[in-house]
Amino acid sequence: MKSQIGFAALLALSNQALAQQTAYGQCGGNGWTGLTTCVSGYFCNAYHELHSRPSPPGHNHHGPGSSWHDDQHQTCHHTEDSWEWADVRSGDLVVIQQRFRAIWVQIAKKLACKSSRVSFESINEPPADNAVDGANVNKFNELFVSAVNEAGGHNAKRVLQLAGGVSDPIKTTQWFKAPANIQNPWALQFHYYSPYDFIFGAWGKTIWGSAADRAALTADFQAVRGNFSNVPLVLGEFDASPLNTEPAARWKWTDHLARIATDLGVALVIWDNGLDHLDRNTGVWRDPVSIALIEAAVAGERSSLPDSTEDAGASTQSSSAYLWNKVGNAVADQVLPWLFNGNTLTGITTQTGDALSAGSDYTVSSNAITFKAGFLSDYLGPNVTPGSKANLTLTFSAGAHSNIEVVQWDTPVLVTEPDATPGQDLQIPINGRAYPCLPLCVLRLPTAPSCSMTGRSGSDLCNVDACHYFWEGSNVILRASAIAAVLELNKAVKFTFEFYPRVAGNSVTYTLDPTDEC
Repeated sequence: MKSQIGFAALLALSNQALAQQTAYGQCGGNGWTGLTTCVSGYFCNAYHELHSRPSPPGHNHHGPGSSWHDDQHQTCHHTEDSWEWADVRSGDLVVIQQRFRAIWVQIAKKLACKSSRVSFESINEPPADNAVDGANVNKFNELFVSAVNEAGGHNAKRVLQLAGGVSDPIKTTQWFKAPANIQNPWALQFHYYSPYDFIFGAWGKTIWGSAADRAALTADFQAVRGNFSNVPLVLGEFDASPLNTEPAARWKWTDHLARIATDLGVALVIWDNGLDHLDRNTGVWRDPVSIALIEAAVAGERSSLPDSTEDAGASTQSSSAYLWNKVGNAVADQVLPWLFNGNTLTGITTQTGDALSAGSDYTVSSNAITFKAGFLSDYLGPNVTPGSKANLTLTFSAGAHSNIEVVQWDTPVLVTEPDATPGQDLQIPINGRAYPCLPLCVLRLPTAPSCSMTGRSGSDLCNVDACHYFWEGSNVILRASAIAAVLELNKAVKFTFEFYPRVAGNSVTYTLDPTDEC
């Protein structure tokens, strides 16, 4: 399908959208000359005299309160500042450093009498491209320590967390140096989101877990610990989101990371902003298996894991986190390869709490679980409507529990072929036959895949993290940013959305053609 777009209209609407400051940007403060109008649903909230930002109703700038009263630990830091005004790669360094120190004096005074359960972190992911930038990030840490101690109260004994360049493990090992004569108890924080294409769903990568994958992750953590052998280390952010990643690969990654970090004495803090792991409205974990894997690793227990494809060159990909049956196919026994890791399977239950019977409903071998056709026929069959039919919970003699989803599926089809509207996200409805999980975007460009699209590679348009596409219900959503990038290319681009299971033909293609104007 060819969508029609008007070049001038898109640019005009895009410029209008930029007239409002986005959520959590900057909208005010002494000397601020930028945007002061917030996007709909947000108001300009003053955090201090130098910085105001668009915040949702009910959000305020007050410091930690009830959380530490409930024996929770908190870390207070600069979140967005590092990629706004506190970028050491550009701007007036003297002004940046003065502002940075002034803010920390204010924060430390505000929280001076808070419990020791409140820790301060100097800055979040400060940009750094080279050793000079790394040295300037180190200067941030020096100013941070000085400012906190100047503020008085309990701050002389406050636990401080210091940051290296981008909070990246490799850049941190290269350029980080602790402030001289620091007297506070302190730790070094770094973040881990690697490999990027797997963690952020770029270019359709859904597999992880090969020997090379595990060795690369292990080497990264060993490098940090090897360079800072006597320093407390905090993995302040890590995440394989259920929004972006296939379950079996995600659980392999989470399990390996948690075990390696624990073995090396690295404290773990999983990243969540309410969209990934914890549903903050219900207080329920969206992927309790990932949380259980972390807890088991910290406790020194090995967990059993569903196996999955690890060969990036495979033409199809399998996952033991699912039991699939395609519409039109008769139900048969299904064998799911499993990594027991020395444990034994102790039971399987459905989401209603009914226990499966060993022998009649399933059997177990040394490396697999076989589900019998008689059991699967309760949920699947050639004429069953597509969709998720059951969720099984597996328990083992040690370690985390696991899940298997039982799914009837069929190949997806475009319900309609909508035109793109300039400056707006495009919802592309897919019929109910497709399994409603994250589709994977693959570009078909009119030129070589290495061609540039306004400074972004073509693969970036198939990147969930960059917000170029998403899904909601039965709609695949192509973001306005992707549409704008295709417009700048000024050539037709085919977006192929591949669905689980990863087999030939389980996809739909949508063509966006900016040359066919209204």
